[in-house]
Amino acid sequence: MRTIRCFVIATAGACVALTHPIALAQSAGYPNKLIKIVVPFPPGGATDIMTRNIAQKLGEAWKQPVIVENRPGASGMIGADAVAKSQADGYTYLAATIIHSANVSLFPKAPYQLQKDLQPVAILGLIPLVPVVRADSPIRSLQDLLVTSKSKNLNAGSGGNGTAAHLGLELYKSATGAKIQHIPYKGGAPAMTDLLGGQIDVIFALLPECLPHVKSGKLRALAVTSDKRHPLLPDVPTTSEAGIPGIEVTSWNGLMVPSGTPRDIVLKINAEVTRIADTPDMRARIIEQGFQPVAMSVSDTENFEKADVERWAKVIRDAGIKAD
Repeated sequence: MRTIRCFVIATAGACVALTHPIALAQSAGYPNKLIKIVVPFPPGGATDIMTRNIAQKLGEAWKQPVIVENRPGASGMIGADAVAKSQADGYTYLAATIIHSANVSLFPKAPYQLQKDLQPVAILGLIPLVPVVRADSPIRSLQDLLVTSKSKNLNAGSGGNGTAAHLGLELYKSATGAKIQHIPYKGGAPAMTDLLGGQIDVIFALLPECLPHVKSGKLRALAVTSDKRHPLLPDVPTTSEAGIPGIEVTSWNGLMVPSGTPRDIVLKINAEVTRIADTPDMRARIIEQGFQPVAMSVSDTENFEKADVERWAKVIRDAGIKAD
């Protein structure tokens, strides 16, 4: 019995000793098969644009197919839940946004828990909001928007409950007393289609989603929600300059993977994404599309995500923002 007991203990010790080298061996060959990035919105929105930028370059760098799968619905929760329940092997990513931070407070009974089930990997870019109306609208400023909202029923679209467009709208309403009905869509692109078609009146849009239409003259930009004017829209005032301080909002795009993904794989993804985003051609493309490139380590990304969840929990609570 003593001999058997010693053999069992020795075998268990050997297994523990081998676990870490095996994990390292697996991640050393990473990636060696197809990678899927789930975008929880329809094609054409800011998250989809940024994700496809990165997916193309990741595929070229790693010599493996990197596909983008759009899984819209439920304010980004359908796609996020699918990734959270995926195998934690580094081959399924979530294209995460500010909506996932806000959903923690807006949807406490979501089918997944953001901070338990998903691991932050990298922040790809920051994005200001731009309240936009059609070019033929009589609304020419945020003050006009406020006055008009008190004499006429106005509708504001967004990519869904908890999206940056929704949060920006609610902050504006809270700060000014404007009366504007929120209309959630399944993504920023379909909301933009309805604004252009005259079905809704205004969107607090992500800059990449509205920039081509502002440049073409189809939409009028009322302000930018950053603390200073944006170089792509130098004639558009900040919200503070427009007379509505305190509604600065910066959205973001990032990548997350299922919790339990080996740390060295997480670090490898972060390092490659950061390298790609810093190449001259990608950096120029991102800036031209309306994103602000950023470089964050995994630890910095984790801290950023935690702070964002806390920030929006307070904003949502103080402003009384509810999911429609």
